[in-house]
Amino acid sequence: MHDAPERRIISGVSRRVPRLSHSFILMSPPRRRNAPARPQQLCEAEVVAGLKNQAASELRTRFGSDARLLRKARLDELPFHYRGELAALGTVGKSNAINLVQHFDIPRPAALLGHQHQTRLLRQIDSVRGLHDSGSFQSFRISAAGRDSTVMQRLRDAIASQTRLVYDEREGDLLLRIRKADLHNGGWEALTRLTPRPLSARNWRVRNLPGALNATIAATMIEMTHPQPEDRFFNLMCGSGTLLVERLLRAPVLAAAGCDTDPHALHCAADNLRAAGAADLAQLFPMDATRLDLPDASIDVLCADLPWGQLLGSHETNLTLYPQVLAEAARVAAPGARAVLITHEIRLMERVLRECADRWTLQQEVKVFQGGLHPRIYLLGRRN
Repeated sequence: MHDAPERRIISGVSRRVPRLSHSFILMSPPRRRNAPARPQQLCEAEVVAGLKNQAASELRTRFGSDARLLRKARLDELPFHYRGELAALGTVGKSNAINLVQHFDIPRPAALLGHQHQTRLLRQIDSVRGLHDSGSFQSFRISAAGRDSTVMQRLRDAIASQTRLVYDEREGDLLLRIRKADLHNGGWEALTRLTPRPLSARNWRVRNLPGALNATIAATMIEMTHPQPEDRFFNLMCGSGTLLVERLLRAPVLAAAGCDTDPHALHCAADNLRAAGAADLAQLFPMDATRLDLPDASIDVLCADLPWGQLLGSHETNLTLYPQVLAEAARVAAPGARAVLITHEIRLMERVLRECADRWTLQQEVKVFQGGLHPRIYLLGRRN
């Protein structure tokens, strides 16, 4: 039996999470009095389809009147007018990426090769590069219909010549998208991503595993639990630690831990915790999520990215795994505890929830669209 988990979860002491590059503290910096208003710029967030409302809520909470959201029909895009510092947009946690948008009143992309429009485009690229340290961008790529056309090749050569960036069709870290105007009536739009990597590719993710959870989805799951500093938090089947890291970077916590039966997964999680500067804020244990070495009613928040039966596990093993995990989670959950779970095994999950309705109540269900799959997030409450 492992005594350490019980000591940590039951007797953890309150520790304040340090300020980190991705600490998603939901507040905006105070403005200086009489500071001149910054010019309004058009931006667009790329979001996980199904989590648009959560991404919009974060922008409103973080930036207040500096971010004025615009109506948009597509599920995976969130445009907004912005008057704040562009660099601050690189710290949001619930958008996959943020782009700076510029409209060109032109009939076709070939006009971008003209001096006036090309100069505007290069200024937009320079403004994004200026948000980061010198050398943060070494290469670029263009995403556009007909990117192999003569026009796009000439535009690519012009950008390479003027910026001294190397064109890399697959891995270019400065991403430029050119599309028919979507936010304006007519013309074309150029979108430049504000960061060298997508925001979903967290800086702390130095180790990855197949099927690892999208960090923006994980951040949303954590937010759904309404994090409190007195939480005793436990990540079942933690894998490479995405949910665990996102919780630690979100807010202070009384005690936090994760478990997995795979030693390699635990090593990956430990490396990611170190990269996030949170190695001393959580414990990792080699434990089976169906037989936790924890006392009854000892956890306030449980979370898990359950195996979907595709890259990990199988539908046959999930038939027995899911009921066992929910039952064991109910045993260690304190009265009123919250559990947030994600899975693509929708029918199985719904059946298991009906069978354990005396222990868990379904408080919220969110449909997500990711990579051609339609997983769902379930927020559960422990019945007293």
